[in-house]
Amino acid sequence: MNSSLNAARRSRELAEAGDLLMDVLVVGLGATGAGAALDAASRGLSVAAIDAHDLAFGTSRWSSKMIHGGLRYLAKGQVKVAHESAVERGLLLRHTAPHLVRAQPYLLPLTPAVSGGQAATVMTGYRLGDGLRMAARTPRRLLPGPARISAGRALSLAAPLSPNGLRGALLSWDGRLVDDARLVVALARTAASRGARILTRCRALELAGDGARVRDELTGSTFAIRARTVVNATGVWAAQLDPDIRMRPSRGTHLVLRPETLPGLRAGLHVPIPGESNRFALVLPQSDGRVYVGLTDEPVEGPVPDVPQAPEEDVAFLLDVLNSVLGVPLGRQDVAGTYAGLRPLLAAGGRTADLSREHALLTSGSGVVTVVGGKLTTYRRMAEDAVDRVVALGRLGAGGSRTARLPLIGAGAVQEAGAVPDRLRARYGSEAGAVRALMAEDPALAEPLPTGITRAELVWAVRHEGALDVDDLLDRRTRIGLVPEDRAAALPAARAALAY
Repeated sequence: MNSSLNAARRSRELAEAGDLLMDVLVVGLGATGAGAALDAASRGLSVAAIDAHDLAFGTSRWSSKMIHGGLRYLAKGQVKVAHESAVERGLLLRHTAPHLVRAQPYLLPLTPAVSGGQAATVMTGYRLGDGLRMAARTPRRLLPGPARISAGRALSLAAPLSPNGLRGALLSWDGRLVDDARLVVALARTAASRGARILTRCRALELAGDGARVRDELTGSTFAIRARTVVNATGVWAAQLDPDIRMRPSRGTHLVLRPETLPGLRAGLHVPIPGESNRFALVLPQSDGRVYVGLTDEPVEGPVPDVPQAPEEDVAFLLDVLNSVLGVPLGRQDVAGTYAGLRPLLAAGGRTADLSREHALLTSGSGVVTVVGGKLTTYRRMAEDAVDRVVALGRLGAGGSRTARLPLIGAGAVQEAGAVPDRLRARYGSEAGAVRALMAEDPALAEPLPTGITRAELVWAVRHEGALDVDDLLDRRTRIGLVPEDRAAALPAARAALAY
């Protein structure tokens, strides 16, 4: 079946939705919800998946873009989560999304603030993390091992570091996504290619074990979707559909720096947070030249917002930590943008930073299965477990999960690779040639926008990736909107793409 998502397909499938009885209804189209839609559809089940907003509208677009092996969780004794993370990282690198996930080097600078004992402890942790890689059977060619490097080598990989007192760095490797929202789009489109009905701008007003009452947010009309089983994958907003669920979300804030702000940064950085024995700020260079700096872990009180904001105290904290290792400190004026995401943690005692990232399945009295907790790296396992649960509850007669070896859209070989820019291959994989062909048809579409995104990519997002408005284009299909000035500059092109 066609994998393209667009306004015409949405209208057609929306018109049919009220007349059908689905095997599985998934509510929420972040990574876990889109993953559950794919898992169920790949087992041959009929699937409808809805979201009140857009693909990756919530937490799944606000991550650090890391696909990591769970070393932090191993240090806390959460062995199951750490091993699960390493396994899922390996599957993404090797089988399901090798075009979107690749190895990223990170340096922990050995500054005067890092003692010899601390360095030895961290290196032991890195070696344990390499053991997780081996246990997950991820080849070293895909994920190199850790090493201690000289100060000169460290400065060649991270020129903005202060050389004063620098005695080298600890080098480690982990997985990194080109873009977390692109992963969700690939999941949704792959599910659509297996027959799933992917319906954005459809809000679940009421949820029960046999379906939902839904409102089309574009027209205001309401209708029912009937289903044999229901998965609530709305993450941090899960309690809005099941008041018995108790969430304790935490906020992770990131700074966005322009490409010229930290010139010569070729590796990511792990910067120790003062007063914390096992927490680091992350400095994450992106493929578009920008740099993200994160991240905080602060509890969120009160109503959960649709789009969380980064408070100034978080910005100041991250700048202070970053400046502790830079030769030339940065000021607030150097921060081009910010973003914040909310972690969907189950309520428990203690600091949110110490709560387990293990996911949980909760079944309501009416039979709705809610999946909460977890993290981006383990979305596939979370989705598999949720679908296993509803298959058993609904006696659906489906087999086991097939997604561990199921390549996502774009994971195949790139045809005529030499004619396709590396940047397109990194974002679109095997579909890069088709995006490039749009530029050949209309040279005006080759015009670059901020971050190097072309007008052709905006048109592609409208035709094939389910983008319905300028927010979808600038804030999720591309990340131009992370910097307000860039967003304003690209807005006319986004409007033109919708009418192209």
